[in-house]
Amino acid sequence: MNITLAPPSLPHLCSHAHSHPPMAILRRLTRHRRLFSVAAAAVRQDTTPWIPAPLAGIQPAAESLFHVTVDVSDSPDLAASHTAAGQYLQLRLPDDSTKPSFLAIASPPSLAAARGVFEFLVKSVSGSTAESLCGLGKGDVVELTQAMGRGFDIHQISPAEEYPTVLIFATGSGISPIRSLIESGFGANKRPDVRLYYGARNLQRMAYQDRFKDWESSGVKIVPVLSQPDDNWTGERGYVQAAFARAKKIYSPQGAGAVLCGQKQMSEEITSLLAADGVSTDKILKNF
Repeated sequence: MNITLAPPSLPHLCSHAHSHPPMAILRRLTRHRRLFSVAAAAVRQDTTPWIPAPLAGIQPAAESLFHVTVDVSDSPDLAASHTAAGQYLQLRLPDDSTKPSFLAIASPPSLAAARGVFEFLVKSVSGSTAESLCGLGKGDVVELTQAMGRGFDIHQISPAEEYPTVLIFATGSGISPIRSLIESGFGANKRPDVRLYYGARNLQRMAYQDRFKDWESSGVKIVPVLSQPDDNWTGERGYVQAAFARAKKIYSPQGAGAVLCGQKQMSEEITSLLAADGVSTDKILKNF
């Protein structure tokens, strides 16, 4: 005797052109779509290539800021991914569920090629991966992605002869990619007017002061701006954008460019000031 098994009946979702599925089925379909989206996002995250690398050292750089060096000499592809000042990467700690930190690379690309290290200026923020990182020591292992972003498109303000003025603005740990730019070299000594306006709360929170003399010898004039200085401070006070607004503008807008990295409000206000003076917005560089 032959027995034919019929497939289980399914709800008829579209019996005619104007019929609608029951609400229970719609809810199930919506829930399945959400679960699929979450699963797909998890798969995308899992495909991120994380590369382990040991710490070569951690030192205080300023109040709440730390100078972190990572040894990438055993990962030549990782070292070679840093090609331009202003690039960044993600860093996480192994077996740590804390969200990875995005960190701008402070060292110039040449340092990765010559010594096999990446250097970072890290602000310790309570409860973050950055805080945990700043508590580690030499030899501890972290995980990195390859360098991301285009960095500062310095070709927009080249050659130096056509852009004699370059105005650089940074606040807090935003000085990190600016260090990479200055030490990578962009013809500052061929430009008569290169200024770095660097804002911090006080001198104790201003990193890289030990490098200022070298930066100035390369052609960059340093203008420190302190928002909460002590009574002995004789330099610029307030915020970077206010200090720049007070400065005498001696440049030609057609031959001027700018580089910005730091607080969003500072970046927006500086961009507005420069645009009002006639500086083309495609000559105002940010790290992407």
